[in-house]
Amino acid sequence: MAETTTFQAAAYTAQGAERESVTLPEALFDGTVNMPVMHQAVKAYLANQRQGNAATKIRKYVSGGNQKPWKQKGTGRARQGSIRAPQWVGGGTVFGPIPRSYAQYVPRQVRQLARKSAFNARARENAIFVIDALAYDAPKTKQLVDLIGRLGVADQKVLILTQGAKPNVFLSGRNLPRVHVMPYSDVSTYHILWSDVVLIESGALGSQLEPAGEGEEEARPKKAGGARKAAAKAGAKKAAKRGAAKKTAKRPAAKKSAAKKSASKSTKKKGK
Repeated sequence: MAETTTFQAAAYTAQGAERESVTLPEALFDGTVNMPVMHQAVKAYLANQRQGNAATKIRKYVSGGNQKPWKQKGTGRARQGSIRAPQWVGGGTVFGPIPRSYAQYVPRQVRQLARKSAFNARARENAIFVIDALAYDAPKTKQLVDLIGRLGVADQKVLILTQGAKPNVFLSGRNLPRVHVMPYSDVSTYHILWSDVVLIESGALGSQLEPAGEGEEEARPKKAGGARKAAAKAGAKKAAKRGAAKKTAKRPAAKKSAAKKSASKSTKKKGK
C-alpha cells in the first residue's frame, strides 16, 4: 500500500494578492505518479491529433497512358504498356501513403490514472496555485498578464483551469503564447505535462474560497496612508486647540488692560 500524501498549494486572489495556503483534495492528490501510464496517454493524445490526410495516386488514378507508347516487338527497346507506370516520370506511386486513421484508444480508467499522475507530479514540484475566482466582465489580456506577473511565472508555461467554460478568461489568454486557458473538466495529461505551472480555480477543486473584493485588497495598502492622514488631522486639531487656548488667554489680558486704562482715565477726570 502506498502512503497517502497531503499537498499544500499557494492560494492567491484574482488580482495576485497572496492568501493562506490551501490543502489540495486527497482524492486526487495522493502522491501517485505512474510514468508508463502517462506516456501511453500522451502518445495516444498526440496520435489522435493527426488527421491522416496524406495521399498519393496509384497508376490507375493518374490521367493519361491509355495506350502502349510503342508496339510490343521490333523496336529494340524494352516493352512498355503505359507511360503512367511507376517507372515512368509522372507515373503512379507504389506503396505511397493513403488516408488512414491514427486514432488510439485508451481505457477511461487508464486516462484517469494518467491525469491523476500528472497532477501529482506538478504538486510535488509545488507548481500548482489556487485562485479564488476569475470573473472577467470582458476580455482583458492586460489583467491576465498582470496576474501572471505578480505570481512570478511570466517566463514559464502557464495552464489556467477554470470552473466551467469562461469565454472572457479564454479570450484574455488566447494571444499569450505561454498561456493556455481551458475548463478543468477538459484538461488532459498532455496539457498538464506541457505546462510548468498550473493555476486552478478553487471552485473546480471543490474548495470554494470567498473571493476578496477589490475594495478589500485596496484597503490593505491604504491603511498606512489612512493612519498618516488621521494622525495629521489629530495633530491639526491639537494645534487648533492650542491656538484657541492662546487666543482665549490673550483676551482676558486685553480686557484687563482696557479696564486699567478706563480706571486711570476716570481718576484723572476726578482730579481735575
